[in-house]
Amino acid sequence: MALDEARAGNPSDHRGILGVCWVIYGVLRVGVGIWLVLFSGTATVMFGALLSRVANPFALMSDFHIVYAGLVVLSVVCGIFGVLAGLALLANQRAARTLALIAGFLSVSEVPFGTTLGIYTLVLFLP
Repeated sequence: MALDEARAGNPSDHRGILGVCWVIYGVLRVGVGIWLVLFSGTATVMFGALLSRVANPFALMSDFHIVYAGLVVLSVVCGIFGVLAGLALLANQRAARTLALIAGFLSVSEVPFGTTLGIYTLVLFLP
């Protein structure tokens, strides 16, 4: 029992599985970013249809485009850091901890998988 408890706190035991999870998550997030770009016209039309009864629809539409572009950038950045962190964890590189912490912090806002993976990574690698 004591040996199992000692191994549970060792981050090196979890690097392989965590690396694979980060690579999969990163590829999915880049895919979501590409999907958001491809359907930006549809999202604009759908949001514009909601603005028919608003006093200043043009200001809200420009705000929508800013928020939408921010979501696309966040998704792609999370995906890139996720893939980099996963590959660094699998290769057991020195920068793996730093990349995993950055990816974990960025992915916490993505419910449910990003939150789960991000919190697990933060708990595992923060002192």
